[in-house]
Amino acid sequence: MTKETGAVLTEEKESSVGMTMEDYLQFEEEAFRTLNHGDIVDGVVVRVDPDEVLVDVGAKAEGVISNKELGFRGETDTVDLKPGDLIKVYVLQPENEEGNVVLSRRRAQAETTWLTAAEKQTAGEVMDAEVREQNKGGLIVNVLGLRGFLPSSQVARAYSGNLEQLVGQRIPVKILEVNRKRNRLIVSQKAAEDEDRARRRDDLFNRLAVGDMVKGTVSGLTTYGAFVDIGGADGLIHISELSWDRVSKVSDVLQVGDEVNVKVIKLDADQSRISLSLRQLQQDPWEQVVANLPAGSVVEGTVTKTKKYGAFLQIVPGIEGLLHISELSWDHVEKTEDVLKVGDVVQVKVIGVDTARRRISLSLKQLTNPPAGYASRPPAAAYEEEEEE
Repeated sequence: MTKETGAVLTEEKESSVGMTMEDYLQFEEEAFRTLNHGDIVDGVVVRVDPDEVLVDVGAKAEGVISNKELGFRGETDTVDLKPGDLIKVYVLQPENEEGNVVLSRRRAQAETTWLTAAEKQTAGEVMDAEVREQNKGGLIVNVLGLRGFLPSSQVARAYSGNLEQLVGQRIPVKILEVNRKRNRLIVSQKAAEDEDRARRRDDLFNRLAVGDMVKGTVSGLTTYGAFVDIGGADGLIHISELSWDRVSKVSDVLQVGDEVNVKVIKLDADQSRISLSLRQLQQDPWEQVVANLPAGSVVEGTVTKTKKYGAFLQIVPGIEGLLHISELSWDHVEKTEDVLKVGDVVQVKVIGVDTARRRISLSLKQLTNPPAGYASRPPAAAYEEEEEE
């Protein structure tokens, strides 16, 4: 033995002699991982047997995964595993009767998936879900391999009346609630739909401009107008913008589902409001009035309504004129209804056209000559009386 070799052996002997039992136990604890029930750890596949898989998880003994703990129900992951594969496993039992660690790959996958689901919920991410079946309260879906519940109140508006047609389809959803202890996963198709609409609405406001002509579908009717889906947002056609004619009911002009071409007349991105017009894509009837109905013209009109100060007559589609009570007859008229009623068709004379204020004054009496000895009086300011009323 050389002097050098003897020195090495002496050093090893001194080192071994100097290690106390406490040092040895600490060394053993550091050398092998201490595992507890519920831990999710990385392991390396050592051997794949017909009934189990042996995995090295850094413990004193190898871990064992039985066939039923290999994957989710219906999956056959055994054939996909081979020695050297790195997998995540869940510790079911730190040590069984044979001294092995009992592991589950299925539980590790499930726990990891629940953590992923919680991350998706926090991020507000939209993801695909497969609709498996319908139950009393809504739909059962598969999300990330987990069983989730889609309440009927969270189904997209287009399908709220018939949930069965969604079974078998893949739909976008957002996760509303994750409760691992109760195995509770609640999702919403409506929230995903709203997210998509918000994105498309922002895109719409970025590319729309006042004056643009767009195509849309009537999505709703109210007493004051119609809402039109123009691809990302609903715009409103106020009842006054439906037609140049006087419109009493929105449903007289449009119905839900109608496809219409409309003009953008106002944009308010802060309030997410879009004002639309249907009538501004039609010819303004005032152009016809100015061209064809100068003062002195005689036209036929239909009485649309009566007031104490006179009657309104439609003389061309979309244009009404006022026949003041003082212009009904050369004789004194106490009540408009004593001479005209709604629906009457009469010949009248145009006595004034105010293009700037879009007003037409009419006369019935000036189609005849005044009686002998008639003392005229200045005509009343018809439209001013209308405004004061």
